[in-house]
Amino acid sequence: MGLQAQSFKNVQLLDHWTTDTLISAQNILFNEVWYFQRNDRDYAIIGSTEGSHFFEITESDALRFVGFIQGDFPSAQAHNRDFRDFDDYVYAVADQGESSALQIINISALPDSVYLEKTDSTNWNRVHTLCIDQESELLYACTFRPPLAHPDWVYSPMKVFSLVDPLNPELVFSGFDDIAEVHYAYVRGDTAYLNCGFDGLRIYNFANPANPVLLGSLTVYNDQGYNHSGWLSEDGQTYFFTDETDGKRIKMVDLSNIANPTIIRTFGTTNFQNAVAHHIIPVGNLLFVSYYNEGLRIFDTRSPVKEIAHYDTYPLQNNFLMNGAWGVYPFRNGTRILVSDRSFGLFLFGFDADVFEAQLTTDDLVLFPNPVTQGAEFTVIVNENGVNELSASVFDAAGNLGATDIFSNQSYLVFSADWAQGIYHVVLRFKNYLGEEEVRAVKVLVR
Repeated sequence: MGLQAQSFKNVQLLDHWTTDTLISAQNILFNEVWYFQRNDRDYAIIGSTEGSHFFEITESDALRFVGFIQGDFPSAQAHNRDFRDFDDYVYAVADQGESSALQIINISALPDSVYLEKTDSTNWNRVHTLCIDQESELLYACTFRPPLAHPDWVYSPMKVFSLVDPLNPELVFSGFDDIAEVHYAYVRGDTAYLNCGFDGLRIYNFANPANPVLLGSLTVYNDQGYNHSGWLSEDGQTYFFTDETDGKRIKMVDLSNIANPTIIRTFGTTNFQNAVAHHIIPVGNLLFVSYYNEGLRIFDTRSPVKEIAHYDTYPLQNNFLMNGAWGVYPFRNGTRILVSDRSFGLFLFGFDADVFEAQLTTDDLVLFPNPVTQGAEFTVIVNENGVNELSASVFDAAGNLGATDIFSNQSYLVFSADWAQGIYHVVLRFKNYLGEEEVRAVKVLVR
């Protein structure tokens, strides 16, 4: 399947990898993406119907293929794999097939190669998602289905394993009795945020992993759907989560009183009524979302929340709303983004995160820095939705044209102030969300 022309704004496609040699059904070939660092190098994993594909992300922003590990259940039905890294290993699971298992993949030979160190099908079978608490050396396995070798074992919403011996995870917890499933876990500093499907959000302290303590819960809330997955903000004060249900919005949860987590904002893409958000990761004030058919979406979460960038990885039309972008992972402070698309494979994007992190005002036009040092760069942002192309002209105080440019597929511009000291007028022309022509101007002082 060839990659078609995409709709995008404020992001750059740096590299893309796909293959049409995989077994598939209805053009579903790929699933989760995971990012990790090793020896100051960046790596990506993307899951497919057949297994796990490893890439190095080079300094020149290229996806360099490193190796492939076939899954225990290579099948067109294998549409959910998950990965987490720990020490010299990557742990890989799948949630389809009676022959699924835990794969422990050795990554110590990177950047040259990876290899399968061990497969455990005796104690492991189908698992939906994984999470690893690096400090506590604990592996969380969500929606754990028992292996055939243990017919007396029962399904568990979540199991927790010690990784003191990384090649032999030791079970330390199995539960819970009062919820149907744990779909996804995010853990930091012994605190586990559990996305529990139709049972909502639960927060536990796992300082004693054999006996977790419930800290707070959010079992009933507005705009509720299937509580799918989430991620904690960098400052630990906010938890973002998605409801994997048609038309449900992203939730922003205040954790200042962890016993009573409170949703303070709900938001989504303009087409949220006909869309489904899947995975999310916040970086600073920005939220990166894999939004299924809507592709990659990036939001500024400061009030009012705005969608500031997007890239439609799935340009096809389909009434089923859960094709497209499955996984997302921003890195290098949000300036690089990995996205996995179920049909089109692995994407590497560039994004000028610093431009939008510096945006501390809700004015229609944002200019910074101002004044600007002679020869330095300044940025102007059109701070409203729907703007996707700008025409900009710079005039000096006498009305002489100093510079002009057109900026496509973005709502901001960067100029170098290579002019004499003085006051300049920056005139912008663009179409607003109604398709109407607008002209705006700001003054910049060069000194």
